[in-house]
Amino acid sequence: MRDYRTHLQAVLKRSPATVNNALAAVDDFYIRRGLGPASAARVEVSATAPRALDQRAQLRYLREVQRCPSPRDQALALVPFYAGARISEIVALDVDDIARSARKGVLRILGKGQRVRHVPIRPQLRTALTGWLDERDDWPGANDTPALFLNQRGQRLSVRGAHDIVTAIAAAAGLDDHATVHILRHTFATTLVRGGTDLVIVAELLGHARLETTRAYTRPSAEDRTRALDVLLIDK
Repeated sequence: MRDYRTHLQAVLKRSPATVNNALAAVDDFYIRRGLGPASAARVEVSATAPRALDQRAQLRYLREVQRCPSPRDQALALVPFYAGARISEIVALDVDDIARSARKGVLRILGKGQRVRHVPIRPQLRTALTGWLDERDDWPGANDTPALFLNQRGQRLSVRGAHDIVTAIAAAAGLDDHATVHILRHTFATTLVRGGTDLVIVAELLGHARLETTRAYTRPSAEDRTRALDVLLIDK
């Protein structure tokens, strides 16, 4: 197993995550054959922050959202960016989960472990949600379901449907697969942490059960490490 691991790393040049996945598959095969786990030592994976959009990519995404002709798609695309919601949490939202007063609003999100959290609604998101709610009443089946986001048949939008909407906007912005709902959630968290927000507050907004999970956003990203070398002197 050590030779196999070395082959994956030195010859095939596989990433640590890929190597560990291969070793886990071998473990599973051994167990199924009744031999017990192969117990190959895993490769240490460097600790980096979850992937997030930089400011330029964020602007491109937001501008493309503004150009989107569908109020539903605009609102949906801004929920992970401004509220840090997971894709499963977005499609599970009901109309009653939006609480609006004259100037403010709160989004009620049901997360993992049936934990409920309340996220303040940013003005940009509030505007988009209001636009969609105004149009939603005219959609077929709107009165037959409490779901906030509907598909064309008047049913609750699926995870696949929500994913396709966000990735289509990202592609139109020239971001390809670099702006999934997952990455937009990471962008929300990274922006808050690097802006000086207390980790406890960020954890509450993200619905994290463990503060250590939120602490991952304090780690340097690959881009941070690259930019760090820009201070080195070069001979022009």
